[in-house]
Amino acid sequence: MRRLSDPDFPWWLVALGVCALAVAMVLALDPGWRRIVEVLLGGLATTVLVTLVAYAGAILLGLLVCLAGQSANRFVRNAARFYVEVVRGVPTLVLLFWIAFVAAPAFVAGWNVVFLPLQHLGLVEPLLVRDVSLLARAVAALVIAYSAFLAEIFRAGIEAVPAGQVEAAKALGLGPFRRLRLVVLPQAVRTVLPPLANDFVSMVKDSSLVSVLGVADITQMGKVFAAGSFRFFETYSVTAYLYLLMTVSVSLGARALERRLARERLTP
Repeated sequence: MRRLSDPDFPWWLVALGVCALAVAMVLALDPGWRRIVEVLLGGLATTVLVTLVAYAGAILLGLLVCLAGQSANRFVRNAARFYVEVVRGVPTLVLLFWIAFVAAPAFVAGWNVVFLPLQHLGLVEPLLVRDVSLLARAVAALVIAYSAFLAEIFRAGIEAVPAGQVEAAKALGLGPFRRLRLVVLPQAVRTVLPPLANDFVSMVKDSSLVSVLGVADITQMGKVFAAGSFRFFETYSVTAYLYLLMTVSVSLGARALERRLARERLTP
């Protein structure tokens, strides 16, 4: 338990607690604010779904791109570098529009060309652009956008593993996959956990970008309600508070996990 005189006492958390108490009092006294919360919570499931699915996909794709970037094959290595540089250089919102309105129609056209013989036989129905939901397009865009940054995080974590341990694993006869699974990744995870947590917080916030496609997340629900009720201050204040609540919860959980890993590292 930290003392108030402790220079590292989390006064910022106390301030957030006071703000949370003030919000709770307003919600208890004003039914109009409670109505706003009810409306916004209708988009909470979509926000959580987008965040979790997109981040899980970004981790998998980012790890694959990272491993490709360390391949002995020059073509594979340069292709991975090209992917990272291009994706990192495009704003997430622009990439979202490009995936939704350029890549998705191109994917549909390619799909129909590949399966054209089966379509003539009546075995497969032609795919239409509207069959690819806006939610799926938004998630795909976030996966691609974040995978490039996560690939660099994984690369830094893998390179931080002492070369001597990798050489020792080779001496024991471990193949590349087993070296990666048993020696490299377990140590790299501890190194990359803080930046991974930071990127997850960013994903929670950037999930609001899906609202530009009309996906019914928290932000979209707030936009629609504010436009119809003209209660912009109340609506966007509650929207900001809900995102703040989610990001702070993630940050606190990540810090607790970091402290636990640090204790395990120090335990003989």
